[in-house]
Amino acid sequence: MIKLNINGVEKQLDVDPEMPLLWVIRDIVQLTGSKYGCGKGLCGACTVHLDGEAVRSCVLPISAVEGRTITTIEGLSLNGDHPVQKTWHANNVAQCGYCQAGQIMSASALLNKNNAPTDEDINQAMAGNICRCGTYPRIRTAIHQAAKLAREVK
Repeated sequence: MIKLNINGVEKQLDVDPEMPLLWVIRDIVQLTGSKYGCGKGLCGACTVHLDGEAVRSCVLPISAVEGRTITTIEGLSLNGDHPVQKTWHANNVAQCGYCQAGQIMSASALLNKNNAPTDEDINQAMAGNICRCGTYPRIRTAIHQAAKLAREVK
C-alpha cells in the first residue's frame, strides 16, 4: 500500500510501486485533467505539483511520491478561479487545449515562487512545456496578468 495526498485527500493505493504517477492519477484515482503526451517527461502535458513544485508525472514512479502532497489541475482551485486559470480564459490561451493543464500547472508553480516574473523567468519556467498550437505569446501575457492579479489579491 502506498500512501499519498492528492488534492487534499489522503489515499492508500495498492499499486505497483513502479507505476508512473500519471497512470495512478488518471486510471486509479480517475482525475483525467493531466494528459499523456510523450511519456518521457519532455512535453509537459502531464505536469502536476509535488509538494508545490512542478514535476512530470509520466516518468515519476508512484514509489517516489509516497507520503508527499500532489496537486493536479483539478485541485488547483475549486471553481477554476485561480489567477492563472482566470487569465488563461481571459486571453483565450487554449486552442486545442491538450497541453493546457500542464501549462497552467507549470505557470502556477512559477508564480508560487516568483510573483513578479520577467519574460526570461517565464521562458525558463515554461521551457519544457510544448504547445503544438503555438500560443506562447498568449501564455506569457496570461502569466504576467496572473502575477499582477495575484499581487492585487494579497
